[in-house]
Amino acid sequence: MNTIIGFVLVLGVLILVHEWGHFIVARLFGVRVDVFSIGFGPRLFGWKRGATDYRVSAVPLGGYVRMAGQDPSEIDSSDQASKPTGAPDELMSKKRWQRALISLAGPLVNLLFPVVLLTGYFVVKGSPHAKYLDDPLVILSLPKDSPLSKLGAEPGDRIVSLDGVESPTWAAVEDAFSKGGPANREFRVRFEHNGEVRQAQVSSAGMQIPQLLFGDPPNRALVGMAERDKPAYRAGLRRDDVIVAVNGKPVNTWLQMVSAIQTSGGKPMQVDVLRNKKPLSFTVIPAWDKNNRGESTWMIGIAPGQEFSFRKVGVWQSVTAATDYTVSGTWQVIDIVGKLVTRKVAVRELQSVIGIASEAGQAVQEGTFAVISFMTILSLNLGILNLLPIPILDGGNILLLTMEGIRRRDFSMAFKEKFIQVGLVFLLILFAYVMYNDVMRYLPFRS
Repeated sequence: MNTIIGFVLVLGVLILVHEWGHFIVARLFGVRVDVFSIGFGPRLFGWKRGATDYRVSAVPLGGYVRMAGQDPSEIDSSDQASKPTGAPDELMSKKRWQRALISLAGPLVNLLFPVVLLTGYFVVKGSPHAKYLDDPLVILSLPKDSPLSKLGAEPGDRIVSLDGVESPTWAAVEDAFSKGGPANREFRVRFEHNGEVRQAQVSSAGMQIPQLLFGDPPNRALVGMAERDKPAYRAGLRRDDVIVAVNGKPVNTWLQMVSAIQTSGGKPMQVDVLRNKKPLSFTVIPAWDKNNRGESTWMIGIAPGQEFSFRKVGVWQSVTAATDYTVSGTWQVIDIVGKLVTRKVAVRELQSVIGIASEAGQAVQEGTFAVISFMTILSLNLGILNLLPIPILDGGNILLLTMEGIRRRDFSMAFKEKFIQVGLVFLLILFAYVMYNDVMRYLPFRS
């Protein structure tokens, strides 16, 4: 039930937002809209207001806005009533730049929607931050190249003062290394070691990872996602499991767990977890694979989860936080698209509606912020992918209009039909391949 609710809620809202973008700009330019549909295929129900039939259709895998006089080569213009007649309120009667803006509006609204959604959530609920940032600055582990290690600091020692601030939390370290500029930072510290308070001036200069000056942050090895066709899932690990030991050696942080896997040499590992406070143990065999940076290493196919706390903020702070979150997410999606094009990320990693529905259902189970976060990243995906210059997609239509503008005359109908057919075949093949991989991930006998 959560899967159905999540799928309808997430994808339905995002499609509505996307098509609303096309609709509102079309009406702004005086284009008559005949149909505003959520879904494809036969009309299930709806209402008519003015010239527009607002409907919900039988196949909930998309949606469309059908405009008067829409180019008959387009996929959703099979209705004879939509063929151009030359009337001034028809799409094809408008200038090319106006038609291009109408195509651009859908993806653009998808890119802006997360700012609005997140701003509203932050105003009501507060701005989220990693829960461990509120923890006292206590050393859990130290890399050998940390100057604190050379000063005799050990796991369990507490930083009692950081640059004059008493009883600092991990948020102070996060803030210091997130302000931009050089990664090297200097701190005046006092730390308690075996009941003795020591004072020192330390610097991250020369460290391989400067952000680990005070050691691993105390974010637990919480499983945020276990990929179905990867070793961890096949062994029995699931989302929200907390990994507490690997091969009998306790792990207190996500980075400790990652290090244990990467240095395993691919040998079977005993992974101890807590699931709803119940201890469980699994045997996992790491696989040699590429991480999200394109680097080959031993992996088990899990992504980190995060526990959040919320801090009340004002409207302007909410807008700023929402914008930062959206910009960061946009660059992440662009990075993934770039890696797909350069084949640093395999196409088989993409998810079809099956995977999206499953993720949406899990988000509903986890709570409101998980749903909001999932809608945000999916909206950004829809916006950016629709801008790709692939026929049928909005980016393909913008490309076609741009080429017509450069040559100052329309392409022939035969050319446009071929252009659309190439895009349709490409997307159908891609859809079938991604759907096949998704189905195979969910099959119980998948090895």
